[in-house]
Amino acid sequence: MTTGIKDITRAVTAAAAMELLGARPRLLALGEPTHGEDTLLDLRNDVFRQLVEQEDYRTVAIESDCLMGLVVDEYVTSGTGTLDEVMERGFSHGFGASAANRELVRWMREYNEGRPASERLRFAGFDGPLEITGAASPRQALTALHGFLAARLASDLLPCTAETLDRLLGADDRWTHPAVMTDPARSVGRSAEAGELLLLADDLVALLEAETPHLIAATSRDDWERARLYGRTATGLLRYHYWLADTSPGRMTRLLGQRDRMMADNLLALAERGPTLVFAHNAHLQRDKSTMRMWDQPLLEWWSAGALVSARLGEEYAFLATALGTIRHRGVDTPPADSLEGFLYALPEDRCVVDGTLLAGLLGDRPPVPRKSPWFGYMPLDPAHLTGIDGVVFVKDVPQVR
Repeated sequence: MTTGIKDITRAVTAAAAMELLGARPRLLALGEPTHGEDTLLDLRNDVFRQLVEQEDYRTVAIESDCLMGLVVDEYVTSGTGTLDEVMERGFSHGFGASAANRELVRWMREYNEGRPASERLRFAGFDGPLEITGAASPRQALTALHGFLAARLASDLLPCTAETLDRLLGADDRWTHPAVMTDPARSVGRSAEAGELLLLADDLVALLEAETPHLIAATSRDDWERARLYGRTATGLLRYHYWLADTSPGRMTRLLGQRDRMMADNLLALAERGPTLVFAHNAHLQRDKSTMRMWDQPLLEWWSAGALVSARLGEEYAFLATALGTIRHRGVDTPPADSLEGFLYALPEDRCVVDGTLLAGLLGDRPPVPRKSPWFGYMPLDPAHLTGIDGVVFVKDVPQVR
């Protein structure tokens, strides 16, 4: 068995990934089974540099707030702000504290220095303005979209004024109160004001699309794309808040699905711009349905962003899932020999990438036992998903970084 696996392993490089895939995808998704380990982010950085230098990739997108990501993109493309400010204001989920993320931003800014706009690297967050504890107010996205249109179109074309939006939005803490996640009654997502805001947001997005030729000519394609991001985010947040106010058993499933739908819409927009490396949790990038147990609820199932994007892009979406041997500082020790990670752990390489379908074929006569993690923050790879994975990136040991 081990000899068979050795025959289909490659080093973890951009060239090996392209050889594995056969062609350059528009979206190359590299998943991680846990957050917060710079070893995995360093690997991502190495792969992205190689993709830039060898395969003409120009964008990296990570699982972080899409609006905050604009701060990072402004810095790497034009030097706006300082590196310290960008790391503080440009990332959600605490990702700005990562040394590997800081190194990625620093390198991208250095690479872009002195290059023409067409050759510059771009950064994007593709998550919504969401945390596990709740969602942002739609104010920033909605007012930015309205402001973009109001500055360039006749006022009688717009469905409302900025004052109307401000009145309907009210105080932001109505939207962001932490009790909303566990108490739907605290949510304003199904109020009359929220319903009117969603209709107005849809009208503003429709106007943006209808006036595309004029708006691009009057500003730039980048400005127009940013306005589209504001529109997607505004409508996505309003729909997320709508489901926060739901009291049915399907509430959490719809919330999780709405988050991944927002991710998918952002990724599809990035795919229009050019080849992009996407980095996020395996669960958001896989082609199979995502599952989760929360509190005392039945198993939740929804389609991940990767599944939604793959259905649209076909072979132009590729997914490399990362599997780990040990994270000893988290209590994740040597994997059982009869698990998928155990088979890979027997290899001599510290890091390698294996064709997912060929690996599934090799293991067919001895299906691996799903590994159980002693730590909630690490999700082992499900062997049943192998045929939907283009390549398995295996990292034998994740050291503690101090």
